[in-house]
Amino acid sequence: MNPTVQELVAALTLEEKAGLCSGADFWHTKAVERLGIPAIKVSDGPHGLRTQREGSTDPNDSIEAVCFPAGCAAAASFDPALTRRMGAALGREARANGVQILLGPAVNIKRSPLCGRNFEYYSEDPYLAGELAAGFINGVQSEGVGTSIKHFAANDQETRRLSVNSRVDERTLQEGYRPAFETAVKKARPWTVMCSYNRLNGSYASENKPLLTDILRGAWGFDGFVMSDWGAVNDRVKGIAAGLELEMPGSQGVNDRRLIDAVRSGALDEAVLDRAVTRILNIVLLAADLAQRPAAFDRAAHHRLAAELAAQSGVLLRNLGALPLHRGQKVVYIGAYADRPRYQGGGSSHVNTTAVSALDAALLHDRMIQYVEGFPADRDQRDETEFLRAVTAAEAADVAVIFAGLPDSFESEGADRRHMRLPDCQNNLIARVAAVQKNTVVVLHAGTPVECPWAGDVSAVLCMYLAGEGVGEATDALLWGDANPSGRLPETWPLRLEDTPCYLDYPGDGRTADYREGVYVGYRWYDARRMPVRWPFGHGMSYTGFVYRNARLSANTLAEGGEVKVCVTVKNSGAVRGAETVQLYVSDETGAPIAGGRVPQVLRGFSKVWLDPGEERKVDFTLTPRDLAHYDPARHAWYAAPGRYLLRLGHTSRDIRASLGLNFG
Repeated sequence: MNPTVQELVAALTLEEKAGLCSGADFWHTKAVERLGIPAIKVSDGPHGLRTQREGSTDPNDSIEAVCFPAGCAAAASFDPALTRRMGAALGREARANGVQILLGPAVNIKRSPLCGRNFEYYSEDPYLAGELAAGFINGVQSEGVGTSIKHFAANDQETRRLSVNSRVDERTLQEGYRPAFETAVKKARPWTVMCSYNRLNGSYASENKPLLTDILRGAWGFDGFVMSDWGAVNDRVKGIAAGLELEMPGSQGVNDRRLIDAVRSGALDEAVLDRAVTRILNIVLLAADLAQRPAAFDRAAHHRLAAELAAQSGVLLRNLGALPLHRGQKVVYIGAYADRPRYQGGGSSHVNTTAVSALDAALLHDRMIQYVEGFPADRDQRDETEFLRAVTAAEAADVAVIFAGLPDSFESEGADRRHMRLPDCQNNLIARVAAVQKNTVVVLHAGTPVECPWAGDVSAVLCMYLAGEGVGEATDALLWGDANPSGRLPETWPLRLEDTPCYLDYPGDGRTADYREGVYVGYRWYDARRMPVRWPFGHGMSYTGFVYRNARLSANTLAEGGEVKVCVTVKNSGAVRGAETVQLYVSDETGAPIAGGRVPQVLRGFSKVWLDPGEERKVDFTLTPRDLAHYDPARHAWYAAPGRYLLRLGHTSRDIRASLGLNFG
């Protein structure tokens, strides 16, 4: 009979306890062989497995793996069922490669388009991010592999991320930067949570007891263990007392000795260390047990899944009729990304794989196209000969498709962007081509919004974000009508950087990042100011149309402790199968004063439905008083004032199709 966790903790020496609270190397925890305690292996992988090759001494020498859509693209699906499928596939790959914990998903809020790591994050909206994260976690963990949701918390920039003090008021934290984690913890129970590097209101996240213990465990019921981001530990003794159980990747024994000395001197109660070891062992033994199950995956099937998910994540931003393309047209592809697509970001999530390009996919399907490079993929450099070749080819064609985007050097972990522009060579060529070709289509490969000064001059814009190794097949299918675009923007695309909520404060002065915009992030900011944007949150077009009718409530009044159902019927009014994502926003019409201001509306539900031509379906949402509430710092609690609320059903945050009044209290 195997010993219990409590028996193992009692049998451990002080030195072994301290050792179990730090990594053995870059990717493994420590084992205690005399007691049969195994090591477990962790790996990067929010959108693809990045695990070190066996026998290699280089942490960046990773195995070949499937690269699924990055967080920015997966979020555009607006589909937790899709992120669950993606998570399950990653779980199978992880277990087949001896990995017990996958380091993801990343759910930090897109406070500014400049954050260098936005390509990994889901959304500017915490409700959307939380639902997608819960789907991903449930998928991974259904395969017997744990997750580590990250980076907890308020890690929304790369500038000075190791030390910057994120200064955020209580309401903003509760409404903006914690809900995605809370939803994921309560709905999916991740095995681990990864704390971030930064300080939060003066205290490092790695030693922030209100964050790691009072909120995470006390308020949300988290029952796994907390690990550090790699090198995020500041004071190891304070950290373990605050609720940071596992230090990664370890300190070659330095911090282990500090824990030992603290216990022996009385500075740290050994019971606190025992508690940390217990939490770690609960997961280690679970992971080791589940790892015994047979493990295998089909590489080709996972590639097909990656391409399918990429197609469901592509967002058709504009279409005056140039799309879909059809046989018989003279089509020219312009831009190096047609041949060498940018499909993932740089840094710890970079997957060792090979992507299929749109050019490859077009040739595979016998599309009659011409290709001109026009501009390079990796730098902002204009070649006059290539520039003129591209313009000449576009003028002679029926349709010009320009594959544009951000080079690797423009967005990556470790550095924030300095501006929102595409390389000048790309903007200049798009403008010139649009001047001679009315059917100009722009395909964008970027992990975050870019300024699009030419948007009103081109016929169509298709945003693929960073869609993984299946990006070429997905782009081909969407351009040529073999798939119907169904993605939606998980973030607002502003007209210019100066319009963004934290333009004056981001990324701070090097020591402090003040979140002075408060709860006004993303569409909350633009709606409050009634500011024009390039494309609103939730926007995405289709090759078919949808009609909303018969919106209704199950009751006109909601009482404390009760719930109300919101229903609407959606019909596909076009000629092809397509998906509509119904979005439910709540607007507080009570007039009651709110400290920090009243946001015009907040997302409280979404549902993606696929419909055949002429088909209609009822879409339901259930709301509780919490969905009407804002966080009241005076009460230190969520509060909904009695009075009238407006429930708004929309195609986007700015295309509301039906509004329903609800009385609360």
